[in-house]
Amino acid sequence: MQKNILITGCSSGLGLALTNYYLQKNYKVFGISRKKHDITNTNFIHKSFDLSNISKIKEELSTFILDIKEIDTVFLNAGMLGKIKILSELSIQELNEVYALNVYANKELLDILINIKVENIIVISSGASKNGYKGWGSYSLSKAGVNMLVNLYSNEMINTKIIALAPGVIKTPMTDYIRFELDENIFPSVKKLNVGVVQTPQETAQKIFELTQKLSDFDSGSYVDIRELKPN
Repeated sequence: MQKNILITGCSSGLGLALTNYYLQKNYKVFGISRKKHDITNTNFIHKSFDLSNISKIKEELSTFILDIKEIDTVFLNAGMLGKIKILSELSIQELNEVYALNVYANKELLDILINIKVENIIVISSGASKNGYKGWGSYSLSKAGVNMLVNLYSNEMINTKIIALAPGVIKTPMTDYIRFELDENIFPSVKKLNVGVVQTPQETAQKIFELTQKLSDFDSGSYVDIRELKPN
């Protein structure tokens, strides 16, 4: 029987790489993003929606998600970095914009998903949720919120394995901006990113797929950093 996958933020970066990876393995992929990528595979079913429109998520997406009825793995991948600025210079409005998409949108989606059979949910977190890098205030706060959101829902979605996953540094326009356009003398994390391992979205998608084959190794509600896992 063909298995179903749900991916948010499926039009670019990691979300697109996961979409293509699972389609190549003959899964049926349901995707949610603002724009639809030019994918012609008939196993791909797309819903155009801007997840930053928090108040409309349940109204616009409930039928799309509930009609799937049974999902093998959900990837809550959509998110944003926000402005790289010193925390004291970030406004509450700027913090809220990032927190809303990275945390509250996922909360609304989980409230829908709790009503159907879902084996696994992977919410994309970040190593920044554990490390307070200068300039990453809005992103770090929101991803720390993601970790706790996952932990809390693991106590309510008791028949679903849910984890917060830090996928490592992925080569995207977002990380290229940080690595090549910011001043490392002001933001020391730039240098750390440039000397570390940077993966392609495709490499990361494969690693995440391999992780999903051994989710029984992890407690539901836990935070997992893919860089800390031992290779098979």
